[in-house]
Amino acid sequence: MGGMTGVHTEPESDASIVARSHTEPEAFAAVFDRYATDVHRYAARRLGDEAADDIMAETFTTAFRLRDRFDPGRGDVRPWLFGIATHLVSRHRRAEGRRFRALSRLPAPAETDEPLADRVAARATADGMRRELATALARLSPALRDVLLLVAWADLAYEEVAQALDVPVGTVRSRLHRARARLRKELGAGGGAVAAGMDNAPVATGRKEHGHG
Repeated sequence: MGGMTGVHTEPESDASIVARSHTEPEAFAAVFDRYATDVHRYAARRLGDEAADDIMAETFTTAFRLRDRFDPGRGDVRPWLFGIATHLVSRHRRAEGRRFRALSRLPAPAETDEPLADRVAARATADGMRRELATALARLSPALRDVLLLVAWADLAYEEVAQALDVPVGTVRSRLHRARARLRKELGAGGGAVAAGMDNAPVATGRKEHGHG
């Protein structure tokens, strides 16, 4: 019949792909295709492009090797992948600290009429952030920084951050609250907008939960 030329099919779920990859290992390539760009962007913001290439590759190599540990009940593999990536980033804490400190020494950007919240908070990437924000991030403890950046740069909801780091959701909320408070203290005037912006970074999915931290 002429009116039924196209049949809409739902894309295969992450859990289904991972399960299928146990007997069809090549199927796992679909996971890479879906999330490699996101993982690389997150790693690049934290460690720079060169290190991000290695982090991304090792994240998916590790995920493939440990795919039998993925809980299909979670459905989406993004939190699991970002948990692996964050663990790999943790091996480069000194490099990350040096990166943020180097960014903090960059010349201040030219003044514009664009509001501070638009210039800094809503576009808080490591390559374009203000010196003050880079300094503040460098001074956060690794535990607080991981939670903050998984929310702001990986676009994970609180429950997903909890899955990624294997900690309770309450711990995520507490760490995020403390991280944002530290940013406000470090940044002084205008810091509240920037700290809030780290929980409202530009995202494509709008999946983040905005709970009370």
